[in-house]
Amino acid sequence: MMLDSAQVQGVLRKAAAAVIGFVLAMVLLTALLLTGFYLLVEAAILALSPWLGEAGAMGLLGFACVLLLALFFQRLTRPASSSKRGKGAGGKSRSGIDVLRDLIRENPTEAALMAFAVGVAEQGDPRLRSLLLQGGAILMKRAESEPSGEAGAAEASAAENNPPADQGSAV
Repeated sequence: MMLDSAQVQGVLRKAAAAVIGFVLAMVLLTALLLTGFYLLVEAAILALSPWLGEAGAMGLLGFACVLLLALFFQRLTRPASSSKRGKGAGGKSRSGIDVLRDLIRENPTEAALMAFAVGVAEQGDPRLRSLLLQGGAILMKRAESEPSGEAGAAEASAAENNPPADQGSAV
């Protein structure tokens, strides 16, 4: 069975119409959602104005919106599973450095590629380069002080005994 030009053009038109329709639907839904939030905030300001005044109502709603936004981003950035990564040893929350260290251990290739890309992109700024080297040295010293096994301690002590040759000269 051979497809002729008219059939191919018809299929392409239908596919383009479907994509355009989907994009328009997403734009419309986004606009409706944002308008709904705006109207909700305006209604809350009107409702709270008799008790707090207009400025107080706007301040309270602004604080509530910032609080909701902070909660949203906090939930967005926390680890996905609390049983695997959510708690450290002893049941206390882990720091951002611990999370970053685990990400590097789980994805060594991606971490090396990212370090290479940052190094290439920021090669012209000697102050940034020396700052990155100092930060890396501090992180390696912290990794050495943690009891994480024989291999990790050996690598950290080797890195501490042999500082990078570039660290002294920021060119």
